[in-house]
Amino acid sequence: MNMRYTNEKNTQIVLSLLKSHGIRKVIASPGTTNIRLVASMQQDDFFEMYSSADERSAVYMACGMAEQSGEPVVITCTGATASRNYIPGLTEAYYRKLPVLAITSAQHFGRIGQNVAQVIDRSVQMNDTVKLSVQVPTCHTEEDEWACNVQVNRALLELKRNGGGPVHINLETTYSTDFSVEELEPTRVINRITYNDDLPILDYKRIGIFVGAHSKWGKGLTDAVDEFCSKYNAVVLCDQTSNYRGKYRTLFSLVSSQSKHSSPCNRFDLLIHIGNISGSYPWLGTVEEWRINPDGEIRDTFGNLSYVFEMSELSFFEKYAELKDQEITENHFVEEWKAEYENIYSNIGDLPFSNIWIAKNSVHKLPEASILHLGILNTLRSWNFFETPSTVNVYSNTGGFGIDGVLSTAVGSALASPDKLVFCVIGDLAFFYDMNVMGNRHIPKNLRIMLINNGRGTEFRNYNHQGAMFGDEADKFIAAGNHYGNKSPELVKNYAQNLGFEYISASKKSEYLEKADTFFEGEIKDKPMMFEIFTNWQDESNALEQINTTLIDSNSSLKQALYGVIGDKGFKVLKKIIKRG
Repeated sequence: MNMRYTNEKNTQIVLSLLKSHGIRKVIASPGTTNIRLVASMQQDDFFEMYSSADERSAVYMACGMAEQSGEPVVITCTGATASRNYIPGLTEAYYRKLPVLAITSAQHFGRIGQNVAQVIDRSVQMNDTVKLSVQVPTCHTEEDEWACNVQVNRALLELKRNGGGPVHINLETTYSTDFSVEELEPTRVINRITYNDDLPILDYKRIGIFVGAHSKWGKGLTDAVDEFCSKYNAVVLCDQTSNYRGKYRTLFSLVSSQSKHSSPCNRFDLLIHIGNISGSYPWLGTVEEWRINPDGEIRDTFGNLSYVFEMSELSFFEKYAELKDQEITENHFVEEWKAEYENIYSNIGDLPFSNIWIAKNSVHKLPEASILHLGILNTLRSWNFFETPSTVNVYSNTGGFGIDGVLSTAVGSALASPDKLVFCVIGDLAFFYDMNVMGNRHIPKNLRIMLINNGRGTEFRNYNHQGAMFGDEADKFIAAGNHYGNKSPELVKNYAQNLGFEYISASKKSEYLEKADTFFEGEIKDKPMMFEIFTNWQDESNALEQINTTLIDSNSSLKQALYGVIGDKGFKVLKKIIKRG
């Protein structure tokens, strides 16, 4: 019988990445659950295999082997209590920082706690036995395979990180008896680069620096990024929370949101990812991604991560700028992006009275050096379409990405910056969720709140949201409509005024334009201010659809027809084929 590799995809990924990372030494203990892994290794001459019937001996053998060879060593065992016998030796490896990789095989994770024979819970490890433990379930979808690839790469990289140490992979099996796979498919390898390592060659034509939510930039980092862009023809892709204000900034949301227009500038050979979670939900065509952060953690946001640079952003950009002597004569890429933005912006037309219209007619009114806090999700998206003044810093609670705490965060920001005006734009559900903070006796005079009150979670009524299929029924429980006074003109007014706020309101464009200058006045007044603006969900949805379809390609009808024939899954497959081509 010609026995080759198992057909279990998660095990194939483990095998492929062990080979790609050069990990060949294996000590196998007998069992049934780990047959898929062991039998596949056994027929591959790459692996240098040893047998140990006693798991206690196996792990100590691995300690000695790792110490002398300087290489990571794999130990593998079956289910039941076999893995418990690894604990003493893994403790030894932990305190001696020896790269021992324990791969424990397991039945379906759902069987844990169900009185199924030979099933134990390996989801939590003792603190001083392994540096990292990952659970690798069976793969059924492309996303499963992506997650498996990320987790296994993460585990293998941890073996030598920060001096090294033991790592655990808990590998689920279906007990497949199919060993007919002739060759392992290549799977993506992620590498980690530290400050003293040799840097990979940076030879790409279309480079984007994607900046997620980011704290205020210092001049040194801004200058370093500008110099890098000048030498590599790169563009810096920002949303409002990116806070980069250098020469190569472009606000990408208006361009990347176009659903019927495919912008050629929205394709990248390399995307360099810095910062934290973005609230922009961008679609960016990327071939390869590099992540730069001092934490050195794998954050595969765009699904094409190849390198993680465990260093400061400043170090990364300075190092690469030093490697290239000459600036390029013309920065075509950033000019291409700016021209595309201006082209789309100039074609927007008259928007309905909505959060988007308000943002478009307000961004230029923000006082110099002020601070802007934006609620998620509708507000942040709306204000991401339009550029704010270069001296304004913008923040949003994208970390936990919940509606709670938006207003309280702005209050804290205003207290910490008493000489600056702090603006908070917030939807009604988020406002009522966090309104208690307005009664705090420390509310500062430099705080100004803009409440967009449409009487519901308008996000769930937008034309492109899943909730839209339920029509008005969505208001009952999905969009939480008609709570909190159902857009009462008196409720917030009385509350705000009784708490010492100056209150103004608007319910149509002319009223807003009459009062906006008062709200955005650059001097700090005697009172904090509340500006309540009443909109409706239909205008909000129509404005978003208008923005997302500002430009329509000549082949958009063909694309829509094709989408209708092959569906979402087929369309995604087609895009991947086109991308690879």
